[in-house]
Amino acid sequence: MSVQISASDVNKLRQQTGAGMMDCKKALVEANGDFEAAVDYLRKKGAKVAASRQDRDSNEGVVIAKSSADGKTGIVVEVNCETDFVAKNADFIALADKIAEAALANTPATVEELKALTLDGQVISELLIEQTGVIGEKIDVSKYDIVTGEKVVAYIHGNYRLGVLVGLSADAEGADEAGKDVAMQIAAMNPIAIDKDGVDQNTIEREIAIAKEQIIAEGKPAEMAEKIAQGKLNKFFKETTLLNQEFVKDSSKNIAQFLDSVSKGLTVTAFKRIQLGA
Repeated sequence: MSVQISASDVNKLRQQTGAGMMDCKKALVEANGDFEAAVDYLRKKGAKVAASRQDRDSNEGVVIAKSSADGKTGIVVEVNCETDFVAKNADFIALADKIAEAALANTPATVEELKALTLDGQVISELLIEQTGVIGEKIDVSKYDIVTGEKVVAYIHGNYRLGVLVGLSADAEGADEAGKDVAMQIAAMNPIAIDKDGVDQNTIEREIAIAKEQIIAEGKPAEMAEKIAQGKLNKFFKETTLLNQEFVKDSSKNIAQFLDSVSKGLTVTAFKRIQLGA
């Protein structure tokens, strides 16, 4: 005898798992009306779909950046799917936001630790597999970063395509707005370090070597190459290190001067930038 499946049971299972109505009904039929068995059925289906899509590229998705209520901690996370259609779906964005909230509340050190956290009574790695089954696309968390400091400002740019965290040296008056301006600068200009001290030696040596080759190729004498290369290196620092970059909103100042004008001695202590698919 087949068990009668009520619409309220189907709806309850749908609310809990996020699976489609027909999938929920089928799961309850397969499980003879046993609710827990139906949840397991849907999870197994999700795992099968996930396994079949492991070789798919999930380069679409959203980047969420958040800072804590006290402004001392910020996290940025990239949650991926396969298509732009799913990336724009309100439920998918809500899922990514919940994962970001869990990251902010627990401040895990790595993506792996983030996936091991529990969200709504379920381990995030299992939730991702379940959602892969529900949505029919590979869902994953690919990037995660954290910044702590006296004042951390979070910024999301371009419809969840890019997230930035900026750590400032003090929670000074005007720091929120200044932090957002600096975050927008980072989003636009993609600096490689805070200042020249943060640029690794290999990058510096490569820039000098390229500059020397260009100078000698232009027919200038080799003895001049060192001096000119140093000038080119300084230009490189000005263009690629945050505090030395021209402020996009006011080209008469660099970022260091802009922050100092907001509050004497205010500077950037850390930043993270995650761009979708990059």
